[in-house]
Amino acid sequence: MEAAVPTIETAAAHPAPLNRDDIPGWFFRLDRAAFAHLLCAQSAAGVTGDILELGSYLGRSAVLLGDHLRPGERLTVCDLFDSDAGDADNAAEMAMSYRKTLTRSAFEANYLAFHTELPEIVQAPTSVLADGRIPAGSCRFVHVDASHLYEHVAGDIAVARAALGEHGLVALDDYRSEHTPGVSAAVWEAVFTGGLRPVLLTPMKFYGTWGDAAAAREVLLGRDWRADGYTVDEDTIAGTRVLRLNYQVKAPVQQSTPRRLALELLPPVATRATRRVLRTLRERRAVRPVQGA
Repeated sequence: MEAAVPTIETAAAHPAPLNRDDIPGWFFRLDRAAFAHLLCAQSAAGVTGDILELGSYLGRSAVLLGDHLRPGERLTVCDLFDSDAGDADNAAEMAMSYRKTLTRSAFEANYLAFHTELPEIVQAPTSVLADGRIPAGSCRFVHVDASHLYEHVAGDIAVARAALGEHGLVALDDYRSEHTPGVSAAVWEAVFTGGLRPVLLTPMKFYGTWGDAAAAREVLLGRDWRADGYTVDEDTIAGTRVLRLNYQVKAPVQQSTPRRLALELLPPVATRATRRVLRTLRERRAVRPVQGA
């Protein structure tokens, strides 16, 4: 395992987050719930294996993955962090998205705020993992959230397939975003030509397996997602049933007639200010603590 506790200088530069939501990133509540449910179910069923993350940014998802390590299991994360990209296209993507904020020291400080030991860190392009350093079949869960370029994602999917054991699951980020068509191409290519079976779709992530998709789907159906504020739908893709989870949409709040008339009669500037105050009050009332990374 690489690295030790960050130095005083590092700690000063990267204050420890007070809670997991303080870690910057795009790992949202629904996927935190899905990760936690699937990982807990694996442990409960006696499925063992390491966990691998390709693309870690500042640790928002890695912290949650570390929560679910069992004795004898290890978490490996691979990211460029401060290193230069190996090709011009990848470098351009980094410069456009997150180059200024992505540092290894920030990741380490965030992770150590919630765990006593760092994961195994591979500071390099994810393509280096194709060299076999991750033993074949050694992992039970792989999270892919590195490059958005087709060639890189296709390579990451191949790494995930080799690393996963019989009951392993892969989560692939940004499979449907309009700015990441390369991810979509690689994911659906893996489904239609590479034997990847879809299990679950969320707004941000595709979950699949090269093992028993029906068993993984039943694990998901063991939770009452609707009671937790989510919608559950089902589709069939390439002959495989797949679940879709999303956030429940709250019905619009109906304003009383006096309030509506008051807003209509106020000057535009006052109306905008009033609406901002009312929106802020509604958001504060809607905030509830959630678990996750």
